[in-house]
Amino acid sequence: MELARAKMQAAGVDPVAIDNFAHYYRLLEHGETGLIPESSIDPVEIGRLADAEVDEATATDAIRKTVVIKLNGGLGTSMGMDRAKSLLCVRRGLSFLDIIARQVLHLRREYDATLPLLFMNSFRTSEDTREALARYEDLAVDGLPLEFLQNKEPKLLKDGLTPASYPKDPELEWCPPGHGDLYPALRGSGTLDLLIEKGFRYAFVSNSDNLGAVPEARVAGWFAQSGAPFAIEAVRRTPSDRKGGHFARRKADGRLVLRETAQTPDADREALADLERHKYTSTNNLWFDLVAMRDTLDQRDGILGLPLIRNVKHLDPSDASTPEVVQIECAMGAAIEVFDDSQLIEVGRDRFVPVKTTNDLLVLRSDVYEIRKDFVLDQVAADVPYIDLDGDYYKLVGEFDKRFPEGAPSLAKATSVTIDGDWTFGHNVQLVGEVHLQSKGAERIPADEVISGSEAASGSGA
Repeated sequence: MELARAKMQAAGVDPVAIDNFAHYYRLLEHGETGLIPESSIDPVEIGRLADAEVDEATATDAIRKTVVIKLNGGLGTSMGMDRAKSLLCVRRGLSFLDIIARQVLHLRREYDATLPLLFMNSFRTSEDTREALARYEDLAVDGLPLEFLQNKEPKLLKDGLTPASYPKDPELEWCPPGHGDLYPALRGSGTLDLLIEKGFRYAFVSNSDNLGAVPEARVAGWFAQSGAPFAIEAVRRTPSDRKGGHFARRKADGRLVLRETAQTPDADREALADLERHKYTSTNNLWFDLVAMRDTLDQRDGILGLPLIRNVKHLDPSDASTPEVVQIECAMGAAIEVFDDSQLIEVGRDRFVPVKTTNDLLVLRSDVYEIRKDFVLDQVAADVPYIDLDGDYYKLVGEFDKRFPEGAPSLAKATSVTIDGDWTFGHNVQLVGEVHLQSKGAERIPADEVISGSEAASGSGA
């Protein structure tokens, strides 16, 4: 641990972050796994935002006291990117960052609200993000930063827990501490105190790759009138969420907990996948009272003590021959168990439109959604289709774009789309129902083609 601490100090990492790292290192050293057994939790039932009564005055007052924070540290490496994932084009030449900025600027005008927008960037996304946002001259709020930086920590060799060394690419010796780093980063950067000094009371936090996460005044009003120090927006789990985390209530003390997949013992994987037992998953849209957060961090010397997530990867994620390393992480949503009277609220799936893969990106670029004049996504299709693209040809954004040179096909009438093989799509192609395209060679679908489930194609290869 002392080697890791010295490495962080030499790199200028904030002392609060170093103390947090040391806390988790000790847990790791003593064999802590962060696992939450099924026998220790009960399922939860929660109320719906749709049933909440929030008057306009409460909503307006709350949004005027709110600051918006976007988690923007991801590079999209799983999709072959080496820049901030939020720079990906969504449509009409607009990136995630463009749409987020325009959503906030619209809400400022609508509610005569300051509504500051801050990005938690990583050391890899900061410069790209600032350059992309420079065109929005009125986005920054006087006296407040547009960003604060996520901390970094050394990757630890699985064998011995010593800091990994990789002279070939020293940057790969470091990793972010998971989005649970939000709280020490806010405190250590001075941003938390500054926001409180400026008169703001509530924070709305979400991922930059979730364009459904709009800081709606009605949701802000619900949170304000709840009096809760902390709350998370939840959605009903669907079959696509079977492997994802969920909320539960801990039997020992009755507190709400967020159990991530990495915290689920292998023996409990079946229970994890039971959508009737564990009904709700996290949107990673959360709200907290800035003063309550500051006071709690102060009481705990900057360490909230969120559950450990032990993440094992290769030192170079793209090279399986490099040694296995442990990345110490924690999830920001796990803070729900720290505060008395934390709340969950069920929201519509329209507030949860994450883009983690090119499957998700295809849906977002299609006619399943429209972007309204207020830059809010509007789902116009009856259902969001299930998409499964062949990873050999579509996983990386560059290869994905080559196969949709004229834009995404129409998916508004599709229920599922499975593509096996190398298919390129012409202009204005429509996919209807359950579509399965299969080929052993390269195929092209001509412009204006309509393919329905009953006509699912098998190509011979071009």
